Amino acid sequence: MLKEIFTWWNGRTIGTRIWSYFAGILVGTDNSKNKYYKNKDDTKRWVIYSGFVESTKVNPEWNNWLRYTSSNSPSDKKKYEWQKEHLENLTGTPKAYNPSIREKHNNKTSKLNEYKKWKPDSS
Repeated sequence: MLKEIFTWWNGRTIGTRIWSYFAGILVGTDNSKNKYYKNKDDTKRWVIYSGFVESTKVNPEWNNWLRYTSSNSPSDKKKYEWQKEHLENLTGTPKAYNPSIREKHNNKTSKLNEYKKWKPDSS
């Protein structure tokens, strides 16, 4: 309860809790367990994040709904087999993208091969 009063980055605040209780209509949740609300007139839309507040947790379909690009709330199922699951921004985490390639030699050591800068032929 103290986190709701004094911080905004740990999820909802006390004001958002009260506003969601009295004026909010739950529209849906996504795979990250974020909850999406709107008011009765559909003039305001908001999200209550599960856990730490990070805007990249919102997938593109729900982002379109939040910004009134789409009037229908999205479903959580994948529409095409080639679609991947949405990931939040992983920069600064151990799961961040690393363009280095690791190759194992003789199952004992691993060698780190960095990319080499391309140079045009001088001829």
